[in-house]
Amino acid sequence: MGHLQRQPGATPRRRRNGAATAAGRGRGVSAPAAAGRPWRLACLWLLLLGPSFFLLYGAANQYAAGLPPERVGNVAMAWERAIPLWPWTIVPYWSIDLLYGVSLFLCASRAELNAHAKRLLAVTLLSCLCFLLFPLRFGFERPPLDGVFGQLFDLLMGFDKPFNQAPSLHIGLLVVLWLRYWQHTPRRWLWLLHGWFALIGVSVLTTWQHHFWDVPSGFALAVLVCYLWPMPAPTAPSWRSPEPGRSRVLGARYAAGAVLLLVLAAALGGWGWLLAWPALALSVLAWAYWRLGPVALQKHAGRRRFAARVLLWPYSLAARLAHAYFLRRLPGAEEVIEDVWLGPVSAARDARFVAVLDLAAEYDRQAAGAVVYHSQPLLDLLLPAPAQLRLAVQALDRLRAGQRGPLLVHCALGLTRSAAVLLAWMVLSGRAGSVEQARALLRQRRQRVELSDAQCEELARLCARLEPL
Repeated sequence: MGHLQRQPGATPRRRRNGAATAAGRGRGVSAPAAAGRPWRLACLWLLLLGPSFFLLYGAANQYAAGLPPERVGNVAMAWERAIPLWPWTIVPYWSIDLLYGVSLFLCASRAELNAHAKRLLAVTLLSCLCFLLFPLRFGFERPPLDGVFGQLFDLLMGFDKPFNQAPSLHIGLLVVLWLRYWQHTPRRWLWLLHGWFALIGVSVLTTWQHHFWDVPSGFALAVLVCYLWPMPAPTAPSWRSPEPGRSRVLGARYAAGAVLLLVLAAALGGWGWLLAWPALALSVLAWAYWRLGPVALQKHAGRRRFAARVLLWPYSLAARLAHAYFLRRLPGAEEVIEDVWLGPVSAARDARFVAVLDLAAEYDRQAAGAVVYHSQPLLDLLLPAPAQLRLAVQALDRLRAGQRGPLLVHCALGLTRSAAVLLAWMVLSGRAGSVEQARALLRQRRQRVELSDAQCEELARLCARLEPL
């Protein structure tokens, strides 16, 4: 999960041949396969996905059509009658079919193609499962339409029915496709891409195919699927907390918060179900502390993947508010040893630093593009796992050896993760004889450090297991 990015003048940050790199916009992408694009595999996936879509979608439609009317509800709200019917928007609505097929041939590697196809299949399967479990019908009657647009509506209704509402499969597929096309569209054409995909999103309402609640539910399903199948796949070493007891307690706190929010959502009903969003975010955090480690936050090359940013947004907002409050009482970045500084995430925007080691898994890159930057995401309030500690210390040593000028090591507040890595680097590089000696030096330079005696003892054991630099 660590990524070193050089100054723009040193090496090219990206090459454009119709496909952007992750460093350019913070979006994961698989490197093109040496043998070229996987055309044959794309054809096989198309042969599987096309019939699967029509089979599953059609079966769900037929099932709902065969149910007694009282068993099929709708989620229409009175204000939705004010939504206009724009017949011409059937064109962007239909265009998703073409975009669906072409997207498979955009993928530059087998790994990217397989992940993209799994996303498409998962969105279809899960949407159709919801259609079967919670059958819904569109609540309004569309008036007859003529002309070319009317013919397109007639063609659509030849296999579609006014069922299969929430979550909107159209919106779910739209999100998955948008992420792929965004990855492979040259920057100068992004305005057209985003505009057309936004028009497709609007068309599900202006063609009177879906109600309002179908849209956010379809978006939420797509975000969940994209989170479960990230691109590129995580490459971080396996994670096991060196503080299992503390990790279990922290995870339990997040899990308790998730349960409390779900109970509150069920009690409130209606709009209260929006609390399921922060509940899901806290569930991800609980699983991160129990099992997955920082890979659960999906930070890659300094930026969290789109799905992770959306899924964890309630947690991110709360964390930023809390950090802003605490930072008012904390010092900024402070020099510890040999032009190596320790500080909070906000210090990364300081122009004096020529290099930055970012250890905050919950923040996207804050450092300016001109600095030498390395990201090694770590979980808050915990010591790094041995493999992560080794990578972070090695990265810090490379940054210090390769740059002249102030170097910043930061996490969120500059109290625990960054302090632990800095202490380990001082010991393993021979700048301190022990963790206690390094800790004493750190306390002389920085008054606030949140590392307990037990954590320092565990850190000393971790350092003893690692090779000196």
